[in-house]
Amino acid sequence: MGSCIICGTDVGGGRVCDSHQEDVVFDFRGDSPDDLVPSRFYRGVVDGYAEFGVFVDLAPGVTGLLHRSELDRRLDSLDWEPGDEVFVQVKGVRDNGNVDLGWSIRQADREFRGVLVQESDGEHLPDEEPGDDGDDGEGAAETTGDASAEAEESVDAGDDEDADESVDETIEADAGSVEVEPEADAGSDDAAEPESETGSAESGDAAPTAAEEIPESEAVEAAGEDADADPERVPITTLGDAVGDAVRIEGEVVGVRQTGGPTVFEVSDETGAVDVAAFVEPGVRAHPDVEVGDAVRVDGEVESHRGDVQVESEALVLLDGAAAESVRRRIAEALTDEARPEGLQPLAGDETVAELADGLLDAAEAVRRAVLESRPIVVRHPATADGYVAGAAVERAVLPLIRDEHAKSDAEYHYFTRRPLDEPVYGMDAATNDATRMLQDRDRHDENLPLFLLVGAGSTTESADGIDLLSVYGVDAVVVDAAVADPETRDAVDTLVSPELADVDGDETLSTGALVASLASAINDEVRADLRHLPAVSYWADAPDRYVDLARDAGHDAERVAELREAVALEAYYQSYQDKRELIADLLFSDGGNLAAHVSEQFREKLETEIETADANVVTEAVDGVEFALLDTDDYTHRYDFPPTPLLLDDLHRRRADGEPFATVGVGTDELYVRTTADVSVRDVAARAAELAPTADIDTAGVREGKIEFLSGERDAVEDAVVAAVAEAF
Repeated sequence: MGSCIICGTDVGGGRVCDSHQEDVVFDFRGDSPDDLVPSRFYRGVVDGYAEFGVFVDLAPGVTGLLHRSELDRRLDSLDWEPGDEVFVQVKGVRDNGNVDLGWSIRQADREFRGVLVQESDGEHLPDEEPGDDGDDGEGAAETTGDASAEAEESVDAGDDEDADESVDETIEADAGSVEVEPEADAGSDDAAEPESETGSAESGDAAPTAAEEIPESEAVEAAGEDADADPERVPITTLGDAVGDAVRIEGEVVGVRQTGGPTVFEVSDETGAVDVAAFVEPGVRAHPDVEVGDAVRVDGEVESHRGDVQVESEALVLLDGAAAESVRRRIAEALTDEARPEGLQPLAGDETVAELADGLLDAAEAVRRAVLESRPIVVRHPATADGYVAGAAVERAVLPLIRDEHAKSDAEYHYFTRRPLDEPVYGMDAATNDATRMLQDRDRHDENLPLFLLVGAGSTTESADGIDLLSVYGVDAVVVDAAVADPETRDAVDTLVSPELADVDGDETLSTGALVASLASAINDEVRADLRHLPAVSYWADAPDRYVDLARDAGHDAERVAELREAVALEAYYQSYQDKRELIADLLFSDGGNLAAHVSEQFREKLETEIETADANVVTEAVDGVEFALLDTDDYTHRYDFPPTPLLLDDLHRRRADGEPFATVGVGTDELYVRTTADVSVRDVAARAAELAPTADIDTAGVREGKIEFLSGERDAVEDAVVAAVAEAF
């Protein structure tokens, strides 16, 4: 029986327990696809491309297909070349032997917590022989008598080439100590650490035996004994120009990952962040006393792996006292100086946005500070055209900042996530999903808890329970909303930006997309030119002239703006839970015209078909001088196809309203939507309807989209009650 290389749990016939299967990457050395284990991640080599995906060799004679539907980006945007090493997940093996593969966001050994070799008859650590269960704790080395063993130790789990170095270990069992005699060229971390952490060779201090070795966390005094010999500290952002050089960096630990080889510490200073690989032996935690939030000093060599800069640690010292305070003060001062934008310049000179400058600058500072502190940012927005424009604006501003801050090429996928919401409410379902993910990332990968930025959602009482769940964990939440906001939400979130709460009287309705586009320009002024057309795209109708003119100046006339809006609205509906990052970016920022025109044509065809059916089945009636258009959305719409009910009713209402007191009501099984030509409060309507139909459990489900919920058995009574309440409200 073996033990799990991640948690040490006893496992039968393997080296990883069920709960950590997805934390390990496997090198497959079997000869049959049937030996592959579904849901596991495997190392492979790109074999070639087809129109429908990428073929990846997992072993000689064992090839799988990564279908384009499994990618998180367009197939033609992949930069993989035949022969490139990649990481994939096995989704399943078909009866005919075909292997279905899934996408892995982790594309380096160091992104996993362990590495194992899977043979046809079992699995083992890379440095073990097949069949060795590793329970003796010494891999393939024997620990009896005066035997000498030569252990191959991987310095970098992210490099499969012969980067291993050997040391001779003389084991004296009767004395209970181990003397390590490094070779003349002691390049491995474990050979170098005793010298560098307990006194330099020049100082004449002898390296201790393993039994007497000074704990790594207590080496701070020894590290400063010979100040004249200490290298100068260098900023992390300069490491890209120092590959091959020995350097010293100081900063805070913002992440810790245990791999099958080294322990990888992500260290951040006032200029950026970098991975530091510290090695003891394969899969063993180096510097166990060093945790996230600690101040450290690192001496090591700068290396480049697959385009990512990394420091191979020779000494990692835990700082305390004045030394730690100096590091933290330096970082804090730099954060304060760099996080706060100099000012806000609203797009198109929008005066309403200008009056919200203080709140927007606070929101921008929170986002920029999260980037500098290596905290993930999660953006939540409704799956609507306005919501996607707002989310994409923030994404456009933040991703360059993340790329500048982190040396890892895939950092933008780790530190920024955009998760659309089916409805403009941050409810318990969304909050539970977010809490689960962030706690898994914290416990599995030692990630910082994220900053949540809610745009176009989270500002009403319907979102209170979801936001309260985040607050239990002390998570920061920033809400930016151009529509209805409730005073009760002010204390529930760290920063709330809303014209309604700020008592701002704009001369025209402000969209969330327009408000957040100005926020994005404050976050990163360098992308301001890319954002100029977004406010006009965010308005479904009657966009303010200032934004129409701004879009035209950016090269987007009214027809082009309409194409973009319709294309985004269509793509927002399909796979609504996915961010579709690359597709949305292509539509809004890179498309020469063909993509948006093609998708918007589909939008119009689908919408017109649904409108034709709905319009033919509208029932009209007049109540107290108000004309109503009533539509049974269960019977006369395709509930699970485009367009979604709110968008269909919006368009139907615009076409039928002629300026007179008019309301459109779409009634489904247990929910209805209200559209009016007057400023009617949906909450007031729901409250009055509840009085008229007291057994229907009527309640507001979404103020922004005019949604009311009720018990399905009282549907007819609810319809009559809502119509009466709307007529009274006029």
